[in-house]
Amino acid sequence: MPAQEVSFCRTSEGINLAVAVCGKGLPVVKAANWMNHVEFDWQSPVWSPLLTRLAAQFRLIRYDERGTGLSDWDVGEISFETFVRDLETVADALDLHRFALFGNAQGAAVAIAYAVRHPERVSRLVLSGGYAQGWRARGNPAEIEGRKALLRLVRVGWGQDNPAFRQVFTSLMIPGGTLEQSQWVNDLQRVSTSPANAARLLQVFGDIDVTQLLPRVAAPTLVLHSRGDAPCPFEQGLMLARGIPNARFVALESRNNVILSHEPAWQRFVAEVCAFLDENGGSKSAA
Repeated sequence: MPAQEVSFCRTSEGINLAVAVCGKGLPVVKAANWMNHVEFDWQSPVWSPLLTRLAAQFRLIRYDERGTGLSDWDVGEISFETFVRDLETVADALDLHRFALFGNAQGAAVAIAYAVRHPERVSRLVLSGGYAQGWRARGNPAEIEGRKALLRLVRVGWGQDNPAFRQVFTSLMIPGGTLEQSQWVNDLQRVSTSPANAARLLQVFGDIDVTQLLPRVAAPTLVLHSRGDAPCPFEQGLMLARGIPNARFVALESRNNVILSHEPAWQRFVAEVCAFLDENGGSKSAA
């Protein structure tokens, strides 16, 4: 594993955010998603293959949003607005004038909002397994009831040593994961945040709706989505690609929200992302 440097920056409210930087070249910022831990992810068999691949070609910048990972857990406000402000804090602290943004799951919506607010700073936008509308905003009664049941599981069993409660989320996120990968995601959820913060985050995710922002995205955009993605339905990926002007869409043959290095879709996923993020490769890919 290449070495990464972890430091901290502080929001205007005085909240400490953990930031990890690795690699050289064009800066690529990965927006925070469910769940993040800049040190734990770095060793994870789920995330490390992608992270190390990006760090080999770019200057990869990641951070733990408020309430999670190595950032402060005891925070007053957790909202979509604070997610965007935390990304702004990181970009300003590192003096990033122009950079690419990578967003997965709700991180895609955060990246979209940031790109609309700061079009002069975002060179490229990659949205993987993302959505414009959260689970409550989508308005599906069956999904809403299911999510409410998951919230009750979080409050009851999230912090327990027994991973049975967290395994429900793991099975939704990476149903095709190996035993090792599933165990890592179970542990990641436990070390990433408290039961109370996990519930707060899930509530906020439900109300996310950036559909009105999609036509205002100016950066060249690549949207990738698994056909069998359960927590972030395939239709949400189509909505992103249809709503963002001139976005390129790649459908991946997978059931996993995070594409895993052992599955057939992995090679195409990594090749598409890295070629698009590279200024020369990206222009060729979009041609």
